[in-house]
Amino acid sequence: MSGAESIRAVLAGELSYEDGLDALTVASDADAALHQAVAAAADRLFQAGWQPAELYRVVARLGDPVQAQVVAGAAGRYLAQFRDVDPRWQAQVEELPRNTVRADRIRLHDATLGLLLELRKLPRIDTLIPPPGTIAATRYRGASNRVLERVRALLAKAEGTDFPAEAEAFSAKAQELIAKHSIESVLTATPDAAPLARRLGVDHPYESEKATLLDAVARANHCHTVWSPELAFSTVFGFDADIDAVEMLYTSLLVQANRAMARDEPAKGKARVKAFRRSFLVAYAHRIGERLEQATRHEIARHHTTDLLPVLHSRDLQVQEAVTRAFPRTVRARGSRVDSLEGWESGRAAADEAELA
Repeated sequence: MSGAESIRAVLAGELSYEDGLDALTVASDADAALHQAVAAAADRLFQAGWQPAELYRVVARLGDPVQAQVVAGAAGRYLAQFRDVDPRWQAQVEELPRNTVRADRIRLHDATLGLLLELRKLPRIDTLIPPPGTIAATRYRGASNRVLERVRALLAKAEGTDFPAEAEAFSAKAQELIAKHSIESVLTATPDAAPLARRLGVDHPYESEKATLLDAVARANHCHTVWSPELAFSTVFGFDADIDAVEMLYTSLLVQANRAMARDEPAKGKARVKAFRRSFLVAYAHRIGERLEQATRHEIARHHTTDLLPVLHSRDLQVQEAVTRAFPRTVRARGSRVDSLEGWESGRAAADEAELA
């Protein structure tokens, strides 16, 4: 039996995994057949809406570094076939980790065959970035707004300081800039402006709590999220400038939260540390949401015009309609338990210190 035939039989359920792996061991075309099968699977998934970073993340969660390495290589080879590539898609491929895990032939065959079975389980998802070879109706130019660059700089300073008061000072300025930028985008938007969607990775451990933090940041910035835990991402719906702000904020706040959590967590006891971290992140998300919403309301009040509130309300309805169209059946996630008062108090304190970019 050839390598291609063995792979097809395993994927079709006609041959057991162990027997298929044994057949590949002696097949002369095994390496080429596995290579082609991975390429075909990647092609199918990229055409089915998956982006390189998303596919890498969902495979990396399986815990096999060889499989993650195979996916990264497949994405790079797929990209090299095309000239017309969306820059966001290309950037994701270039940023994929280049692992250097060494695996012998049998180990590589085992990892790759297992990977093919996992890739078959992945569903079609909405295409948010046109895959290579697709000519988009409008070319993406990327965020070049000088305000957002200033926000990024403030976030970097907040992540780099060990002094809560200093981070707080950066926080106030950064959130002020974000709120102003959002309001200016609302007032200058063209009549045909429509909400968009962007998927952001939510990784374990504590993915439920991280998804809660992302949702708190999104709601304070006129966006909505839908968490897909089995696929390791949340989809953020909103207008472009607001989603940019949410992505920057969430990424930075996670860095700040992890640093504060490591600083404050108890020294001993695995169960105690786990309860502390969960409670910390729940409290952190709750308090961050309060602070962001307060800052946003303050900025809206400062820029209040007779046109602003009706436009904000209309845009919010548009965003909610976009969520409903994409996810007509959603289930409200159950809130995380708070098992550590120490973690809760520490999380709220860290949120009060955090830079709100």
